[in-house]
Amino acid sequence: MLERPLIAGWQCAVCGESVDIAQPFSWRCPRASDDDRHHSLQLLQSISPLRSSGDANPFLAFRPYLAVDAFMGAHGLTDAARAAMIGELDTLVAAVEGRGFVTTPFERADALSDALEFGADGGVWVKDETHNVAGSHKARHLFTILLHLRAAEFCGLAPWATAADRPPLAIASCGNAAIAASTLAAAVSWPIRVFVPSSPNLHVTKRLGELGAQVVECPRLPSDPPGDPCVHRFREAVAAGAVPFSVQGPENAWCLDGGRTIGWEMARHMEETIVGPPFDRLFVQVGGGAFAASVAAGFRMSGITPRLHAVQTEACAPLERAWTRALELGGPKGAAAHWAECMWPWEHVGTSAADGILDDETYDWLPVLAAMADGNGSPVVVSEAQVLEANEVGCRLTGIDASHTGTAGLAGLLALRESVVGGSVAPDERVAVIFSGIRR
Repeated sequence: MLERPLIAGWQCAVCGESVDIAQPFSWRCPRASDDDRHHSLQLLQSISPLRSSGDANPFLAFRPYLAVDAFMGAHGLTDAARAAMIGELDTLVAAVEGRGFVTTPFERADALSDALEFGADGGVWVKDETHNVAGSHKARHLFTILLHLRAAEFCGLAPWATAADRPPLAIASCGNAAIAASTLAAAVSWPIRVFVPSSPNLHVTKRLGELGAQVVECPRLPSDPPGDPCVHRFREAVAAGAVPFSVQGPENAWCLDGGRTIGWEMARHMEETIVGPPFDRLFVQVGGGAFAASVAAGFRMSGITPRLHAVQTEACAPLERAWTRALELGGPKGAAAHWAECMWPWEHVGTSAADGILDDETYDWLPVLAAMADGNGSPVVVSEAQVLEANEVGCRLTGIDASHTGTAGLAGLLALRESVVGGSVAPDERVAVIFSGIRR
């Protein structure tokens, strides 16, 4: 049996409020309110040697490290019952998707490394999430939320009596997150409302309809405050009783649990199969920020802290602005005390082929800033030309059919190599990127 780290629960990085791991439906900090959303629950978890059971399903391979496993254990579920619950849910997902969760490929991209003039000791390693459930990493985040809900039902903790009485799930997205959420909801016949912008991607909404989701278009209302109107309508639905089935940590912290499996897979692959030093840099595309926060947290549990570069586009870069402001206000580690002064909605969101990272706020900005500070990393803002080049070169030389959003992390590498201020990436450096988001 793998060593089981102590998972005490959650603590808000802003106000310090603690939440026990046994608490059901602990989506947000208890002190958060509609008038004060500046709260961010983070896991309180001891560090132990990161090992895998070898199961192809990452939620089974790394089960002892998952907070949702600790939640189930706190309510009396045996070790075998917890594993069975994960396996059963994965089987239901596979029945809808045609595939369940598996460890995704992570290899040195030789042709890409050569094209970018890396040496034999360095190079670019690409994690391919495009063949994961729903075509991206998003389902990993949502799986632990759904598992929490199913476990709460099984243990008699849910306030609804039958499946017919379940409150709807809710998510604000018109991309990979929406498809992932609707896929998981369909697997367990759970009603879901997806809040999308006006003039949404018709390919996405068609798929959402096929999965049985209720699609709600969200034009901006004259009374709306700054920020995404889809998020405003999502929050209204949650206030009315819907479950926040979100990939934004401040809306549902449990999304940060499952997302760590990506970092765990990458760290274990490096330790088990890659000869030589660890990775020097990790480039992760950032919209809402949960992706980068989770991957960095996964690496940190292995004791590896590559230099994290959070990548955004010139069209919308609230994280880089927050980083700069935090440096002016005493440093990223103390940024939680300066939320309003560091993070606010981007005033004029532009357009980009990487439209999946145009979130006007980086909702999980606090853990991303902390991870960059821990590894001496930095944000990278890329031009549209670099977004396009990264997708063309990355897909052509790896054979991975990813979207522009999915290859935006590689655009950060291109930008940093060309930067005089940031300094070029040395040919012997080992760099990791994640292609996530199949071309639709």
